[in-house]
Amino acid sequence: MACFFRRRIAAKLGKTLRHSEEVFIPAVTAVPVMKKQQTADFKLSISTLRVNGILPSSGDIQLQTENLACTLKQDSVVEEISAGRGVINFKVNRKFLAQKLLEPFGKGEDDKFGLNSELFLSLKRGTTLVEYSSPNIAKKFHAGHLRSTVIGNFIANLKQSLGNNVIRMNYLGDWGMQFGLLGAGFGQFGCLEKLKQNPLQHLFEVYVQVNKEAEHSEDIKQAAREFFRQLEQHESQAVSLWKQFREITVREYQRVYQRLGIHFDVYSGESFHQDQAQEVLQQLQSRGLLKTSEKGTGVVDLSLDGDMSNVCTVLRSDGTTLYITRDIAAAINRKEMYNFDEMIYVTDKSQENHFSQLFQILLSMGHSWAQRCRHVSFGLVQGMKTRTGEVVFLEDVLDEARARMLHNMSQSSTTKTMDNPEDTAEKVGISALIIQDFKGPLQSDYKFDWDQMLQAQGDTGVFLQYTHARLCSLIKRNEGVEAATFDPSLLHEQTSVSILQHLLRYDEVLYQSAQDLQPKHLINFLLKLCHLIASAHRELPVKGSPQGVAQARLRLFSGARSVLASGMRILGIAPVAKM
Repeated sequence: MACFFRRRIAAKLGKTLRHSEEVFIPAVTAVPVMKKQQTADFKLSISTLRVNGILPSSGDIQLQTENLACTLKQDSVVEEISAGRGVINFKVNRKFLAQKLLEPFGKGEDDKFGLNSELFLSLKRGTTLVEYSSPNIAKKFHAGHLRSTVIGNFIANLKQSLGNNVIRMNYLGDWGMQFGLLGAGFGQFGCLEKLKQNPLQHLFEVYVQVNKEAEHSEDIKQAAREFFRQLEQHESQAVSLWKQFREITVREYQRVYQRLGIHFDVYSGESFHQDQAQEVLQQLQSRGLLKTSEKGTGVVDLSLDGDMSNVCTVLRSDGTTLYITRDIAAAINRKEMYNFDEMIYVTDKSQENHFSQLFQILLSMGHSWAQRCRHVSFGLVQGMKTRTGEVVFLEDVLDEARARMLHNMSQSSTTKTMDNPEDTAEKVGISALIIQDFKGPLQSDYKFDWDQMLQAQGDTGVFLQYTHARLCSLIKRNEGVEAATFDPSLLHEQTSVSILQHLLRYDEVLYQSAQDLQPKHLINFLLKLCHLIASAHRELPVKGSPQGVAQARLRLFSGARSVLASGMRILGIAPVAKM
């Protein structure tokens, strides 16, 4: 694996520069593969050594580069050492490269490739709580919640694969005046029979109708306030109906999550923290942090000079709490319950100020662990429509992705016969949705494009799945050819070497993703791998090759398939074996 070579190079540097080899390991990086151009395998930036005080920060950097390159000795593993512009390049023995990288795939360690790297030793392990998806109950799953759902799932998968204990939490919007409206509306327009037949659709219809009525009816508004008051006072009839709405919603949502291949450990919600929000207000009061504004609202002053120029409202003038008050209570409760080492919130970028205020208030209350809370924000999706017009519900999007993919597969001459084409179309369609969502920086808005998203030849989820299925087919066709051992010296062609060099970067890509929690690094790595595999399919035939060559190539393809599948699963994509 990459760490074997990285450590070998670091040992040379440590010996020559009289420093611990550990300091050089993060500085030695795999060189990205260039198209139709031979490259070194690893490089060391001299400026990194200067910044870290290992080399003098003054003087001619190129002279330092050339002097160090001349001092370092080659050996049987590191065959070539050369100076570039401010970098030292290292080329490793090609037989060793193939042997060390592909050995794990013959020992049943496919899933661990790249995950035991010493690069991850600097990352903090422990318990990570990820809050994501968080739709509002009593409504069908809106397509707008897709981004939080898939991004949060990626972060949870990544953290788990790197050895963290991950708690996946869905914090439902299950409290507030809208439930007063819905409760009052259900009393007038609801039907228990319709609720059983199509629960969320019926609740949606009731909510639309009661909102319309409330616009010109003071009686409806009063009934809504009364229902919510009953809820807050825990009156049994109101609570029973609210619980019914919540249970129905969670059941329906779980069905959608199952389609996406997503699960949660905890379904929480604002309602859990109603009473605790009152305790938060008392704590703010006792610490002298709760002020009363001119409007009679309860606020926390977050201004640097204490002049009330930047305040956060935590209490309405009528004495009821707000969303942020319940968020403060929820954060404190989660720390007590799960003793997390870090907590990550995944929501759209419009809530950046909300979370900035939340973390500030927690810190001012003496909760130093708030420094380990993080908000991962994302941009908006523009133009998400189905053939029938504007999209409202996620299931419409999933159905359309499946239908379009099924049509594309039926039109393709390469599509294999399969037992359940609808299931394959569903998985590939979801892959396409996820890859389109993840390709750019998360904070950017992006334009939704059905045609581009479902292309088989472009940089899409369809291309990833097609490559994986093609590799599975190749391995299956050659059952009995692959052996427990192989001759690594037979993988000497540049096409083979390029795949091996690319695999060297896998742990670095995961490390980069763990730092900024952006999926684009892993996406770009996997798409590049697929392009290299496509070239290898053309240039490195297995069938008709001498047995030793066939075995070596099959090991290469098998290793590439395993890394591709592993990366896809981290992204939240279920790899298909046939399409």
